[in-house]
Amino acid sequence: MRVPLLASLLLAFSLAGCAGGTRPDATAAAATPSATTDAAACTAQGGELRPLGRLQRVQCVVPYADAGKACTAKADCSGQCLATGEVAAGSPASGVCQRDASENFGCRQRIDGGLAQGTICVD
Repeated sequence: MRVPLLASLLLAFSLAGCAGGTRPDATAAAATPSATTDAAACTAQGGELRPLGRLQRVQCVVPYADAGKACTAKADCSGQCLATGEVAAGSPASGVCQRDASENFGCRQRIDGGLAQGTICVD
């Protein structure tokens, strides 16, 4: 009788320890002096600070100069060459140059060497 009760209490305390505290949000990060300096440097590059990805980590997002240009390989772009629609992997394809680093998250299909690559999804 004592063993199941003790095991239940131990499990409850173990799980309670896994409940993390609050995450700092982007506005709290922007209030720090280094974040303000980073924001100024980011703006000077023509970018903006935005939370990206599953962890919502604030990053400087600068648009690529060749965004939207037609491409058939990564070598044609500052970022990636991305398909505009879904294409079977290995099929001949063309795409457009990536807009900015925010397109590194979510689902996308790269084009390289004139061939569609497999679709990948990144959180």
